[in-house]
Amino acid sequence: MSEDPKDSAMPLVAHLTELRDRLLRAVLAVLVVFLCLFPFANDIYTFVSRPLRALLPPGTSMIATDVASPFLTPFKLTLFTALFLAIPYVLYQAWSFIAPGMYRHEKRLAIPLMASSIILFYCGAAFAYFVVFPLIFAFFTSVGPEDIAIMTDINRYLDFVLKLFFAFGVAFEIPIAAVLLIWAGITTPENLAAKRPYIIVGCFVFGMLLTPPDIISQSLLALPMWLLFEAGIIAGRLLLRERGGKDKNNDNDRDL
Repeated sequence: MSEDPKDSAMPLVAHLTELRDRLLRAVLAVLVVFLCLFPFANDIYTFVSRPLRALLPPGTSMIATDVASPFLTPFKLTLFTALFLAIPYVLYQAWSFIAPGMYRHEKRLAIPLMASSIILFYCGAAFAYFVVFPLIFAFFTSVGPEDIAIMTDINRYLDFVLKLFFAFGVAFEIPIAAVLLIWAGITTPENLAAKRPYIIVGCFVFGMLLTPPDIISQSLLALPMWLLFEAGIIAGRLLLRERGGKDKNNDNDRDL
């Protein structure tokens, strides 16, 4: 007896329908947060631009070179802010979609990793705003010629800081990446520790590319990345120790 094509197609249709519903909920969450924040769009831009405006010479200010920039730039920032704030709910929708296909031990690891990745991304963005931005803009506003007025375009400033927010947020995900590599069996904590000199050099190279050419700001990015790498190694060792203990208990249960 042949299987009905409609019956075999139902699971795929059901998964696609659920995926659509999850995506719609995530988009709706971002839209709701955006609508709540939009009345404060100018205040949000004022807050984000404060590190630069505080260092501008007297008599200078930021400018808008495009006709629509005074509206579109705060609009774009508010949209990114809404996505930034809605990330936990968006990831929850993604988790709800993939969780039914995961084993119990995978869920036990995935939940703390997902929560940690969100916290670390927020920490990276906060570190960029409160520590890195003042140093970068202090450097940029102090090295120009004396007869050049510093008047940064608001849209170019937004593009610059969004790239740094994303770069620092991703850089702070190093422990998560290390744990995932160890958990998947791609590498071991010992192998990662053996590559420590290369990792340190890579952290400083990454810091050199993202920050002004001075040792202080480069170190402010490279040192946290290195410490986060070490935290990832420690977490990986604890993970393997816990997994080894569970495997040993399972073997004992089989012997009994």
